[in-house]
Amino acid sequence: MTIGQCRGESGVAQPMQQDVTAFVLSGGQSTRMGRDKAMLPFQGSTLLERALGLARQVAPRVGILASRARYAAMGAWIVEDEFPDCGPLGGIHAALGATRSDLNVILSVDVPFLPVAFMTYLLERARTCPEVAVVAARSGHVVQSTSLACRRSFRRVCEEQLRRGRYRVEDAIKAAAPLYLEEEELRARGFGPDIFRNLNTPEEFAAAQVGTPS
Repeated sequence: MTIGQCRGESGVAQPMQQDVTAFVLSGGQSTRMGRDKAMLPFQGSTLLERALGLARQVAPRVGILASRARYAAMGAWIVEDEFPDCGPLGGIHAALGATRSDLNVILSVDVPFLPVAFMTYLLERARTCPEVAVVAARSGHVVQSTSLACRRSFRRVCEEQLRRGRYRVEDAIKAAAPLYLEEEELRARGFGPDIFRNLNTPEEFAAAQVGTPS
């Protein structure tokens, strides 16, 4: 779907909306990192605390998509997968079953450079296309599946993919006839592709701590 098929852009940053719920994907088993990436210290907090802080700036209700046993001590709202061991898509599916909001935002714990201005813009663009189930950024042919705005109707697509054993979030997004925010649009708003830099390995994590702006 292109920009012209929606109502257009307001050009004005919107305040936190009361009818939005945000969810943080906790990082699952963190096998490539070798330890729980959500609890890694980064710029004065853990990656999970950083992601939760961002989520709370755009939504009044925030949940963690994770095992309840792993993060029970945090006292946060935790949503467990209905399709366990299916990766991030299982978490997104569970979130859209637990939410009371039609419009929701999903962000991954391992993408610490997302600015609140981008998340606000993501939600703003989703509001211009109320008939679209999911809005995602795209750089060239790479879909940025670590930060999405999606409606509850996207759950049906996720479940269809999960039941077929198709666990790639990018494939579920494509199947939902999404609105893609292309790189040109994002650059015009001041959002370069570096904001989607994610930390999956010890090497990536170490590099991100040295001379990289937040």
